Amino acid sequence: MKITLLDGGMGQELVHRAGDRPTPLWSTQVMVDHPGLVAQVHQDFAAAGATVATTNTYAIHHDRLAGTGMEGQFAVLHARALAEVAEVKGRVAGSIGPLVASYRPDLHPGPEIAQPAYLEIARILEPHCDLLIGETVASIDHAASLLTATVWCDIPTWIAFTVDDEDGTRLRSGELLSDAMNTAEAGAAAVLVNCSAPEAIPAALEVLGKGKLPYGGYANGFTQITKDFLKDKPTVDALETRRDFTPDVYADHVMNWVDAGATIVGGCCEVGPAHIAAIADRLVAAGHEIV
Repeated sequence: MKITLLDGGMGQELVHRAGDRPTPLWSTQVMVDHPGLVAQVHQDFAAAGATVATTNTYAIHHDRLAGTGMEGQFAVLHARALAEVAEVKGRVAGSIGPLVASYRPDLHPGPEIAQPAYLEIARILEPHCDLLIGETVASIDHAASLLTATVWCDIPTWIAFTVDDEDGTRLRSGELLSDAMNTAEAGAAAVLVNCSAPEAIPAALEVLGKGKLPYGGYANGFTQITKDFLKDKPTVDALETRRDFTPDVYADHVMNWVDAGATIVGGCCEVGPAHIAAIADRLVAAGHEIV
C-alpha cells in the first residue's frame, strides 16, 4: 500500500532544541529568536523519511500576535516560515492552525471573522505549497470556515480534526465526527485526525473509513489536555509529555492505523525525527511504499 508519511511536531521540537521557555507565540517566537532552526528541523524530518514538510505557520495569526510586539509582522513571519522550508525536497503542506487558541471551539470566531482570516493566510501560502492543511480543527463551524476560505485554491486542502482524548468519535466541541465528515467531504481532498491521544485515533479512523476521502492520523504525545491549557493564549508547558511515548511505541500505534486503512500518517506535538524514522522503517519492513 502507498503511504504518505508526514513529518512530526515542529513546535515542540523547536522548543526542545532551543531550550527556551514556551511563550504564547510558541514556534513563531523560536523561529524569530533562532533563525535557521526551523530549516534544520525540516531537514531532519525529511532525513528520517517524511515525504511532506509542514510549514511553521500554525500559530501565525493576527489574534495571536496581538499584544506581543509583533502585530505588524504577520506577512513577514509567513515569508520567513516559507523561506525556512524552501530547501526541503518533497511536498510542502501549508499549515493553517486554529484562530485564537487550540482546543477551544468555544472561542473560535464565527464565519464573518474566520473566513476572511483563513483566506488571507491561504493567499499567502498557496503559491508556495503543494497542499494546504487545516490543523487541529475542533468544530464543524471551524471546518466550514476553513474550507470556504480555501475553495478557490488550485492545490488541495486537507483537513485534520482534533478529537476528544477519551472518545475519538467526537470532536473537542462535542460534535460527532461523523457529522463533521459531511462538511469535510464537501471541500477537502483528504481528512485526518491530529493532536489527539493515540488511543483515540482508532475510533476516529473507523468513522473516517466510512467516508469517501483518503484518511489518516497523527497523534500528540501529551498525557492529556489539561484544564490549565484550556484558557486564553496558553503555553505548552501546561501540558505534560507522556513517559511511554518512545519511537517504537508510537510506531506500534501508527502501524495499527495503517492496518485499519490509514494512508496518511505522521506525528503531532512531541513526535520527533526519531519517531518518524521508526515509522518509516516499520512501513518499509511491512512492504508498504512511502510516497
